[in-house]
Amino acid sequence: MNPRQAITKQVHALLERETRINLHRFPIDISNADGVVRLEGDVPDIAAKKLALELAASVPGVRGVVDRLRVIPGERRGDGAIRDSLAKFLLQEPEVRNCTLQFRAKGRTEVLRKIEQDGAGEIEFSVTEGVIVLEGHVISQSHRRFAGVLAWWTPGTRDVVNALAVIPEYEDRDDEVTEVLCLVLEADPMVQEPEQIRPSCRNFVVTLEGSVPTDQQRERAELDAWYLSGVDRVINRLAVTR
Repeated sequence: MNPRQAITKQVHALLERETRINLHRFPIDISNADGVVRLEGDVPDIAAKKLALELAASVPGVRGVVDRLRVIPGERRGDGAIRDSLAKFLLQEPEVRNCTLQFRAKGRTEVLRKIEQDGAGEIEFSVTEGVIVLEGHVISQSHRRFAGVLAWWTPGTRDVVNALAVIPEYEDRDDEVTEVLCLVLEADPMVQEPEQIRPSCRNFVVTLEGSVPTDQQRERAELDAWYLSGVDRVINRLAVTR
């Protein structure tokens, strides 16, 4: 077996053992050239996507991973409908109320909101085949992460490319991940009693402790943590009380 085949086989074996990925139900095409692995296919959720990328990168000899994984949306929607929903989320969400907002579609740019002074940044977004791309700049990692979560919440979204820059740059921190996750859980209408959830973060691994009323909310809280840019893993210790 040549090195190229060996890498592909090792990646496949790791993905096959990860139950969140479920290769039998959601097959992933794995290829590689010169140590760069390409993963392509549909996955059930953001957790499966991030785990697949992490596992592929962990194989000895892999120098990079090309991400062509797409999350299967709860409902299929056109790009225009996705764009309109995201615009509504961004305009209504207090956490990004001081950001200039605009979108690109069909070669034109439309401004949704303009902040002239003391703004928190400028967010520009576009949607192509269900993939949302966020560009521009914001003043903190929390703003960047929150905008990314809003994009993932948008019905019909298959992937989010969060290319927002943070200006001025500063070192990212675990405590900032915890703080923004608390804000996300409070803002998520699908999570009841978010005050009963105690998130923490160490080395960008999030741990969820506390309780939620249902299994569905337990899963939703975990997905909210996975949606955050930079989070490498989520440990879900939430108890279901009903």
